[in-house]
Amino acid sequence: MASLALLLTVASLAFWVYVLFDVVGSDSGTVRLLPKPAWTVIVLLLPKVGALLWFVFGRPRRDAEVAAGPQGPPPAFPEYEHPNRARGATPEDDEEFLRRCRERAEEQRRRARRAQEGHGREAPGGRPRGGDGGPGGHGTDEDPQAPSAPVD
Repeated sequence: MASLALLLTVASLAFWVYVLFDVVGSDSGTVRLLPKPAWTVIVLLLPKVGALLWFVFGRPRRDAEVAAGPQGPPPAFPEYEHPNRARGATPEDDEEFLRRCRERAEEQRRRARRAQEGHGREAPGGRPRGGDGGPGGHGTDEDPQAPSAPVD
């Protein structure tokens, strides 16, 4: 008998905590009957009764579309489904964006080459640093993915 009372107590406490998080996490504009802070106080002060009242009178109604879950197969590229995703309004905007990306990449390559040449052409051991990717070299000008010279 004691274990049943303990089980009911734990279940009641878990339900109360769930309802408290539900009240706090719900949207203020969709809460019914009373303002959200009032529901929070009711649930805190009257744990069992307040939780039941919240479910009956205060909890926002779920839309049938939301309650049914997702419809159909998931999209192939879910990152495109975000409503505020930045996208070009016209094909010219997309071309302008790509052109600016290419210009920035070329400028970064030029700066990296200048920085590499500015550190001299000699490796720390007195060996000449080759620009052809050979021994002592750190990549070529044609390979932008190759590691650059160490920065002092």
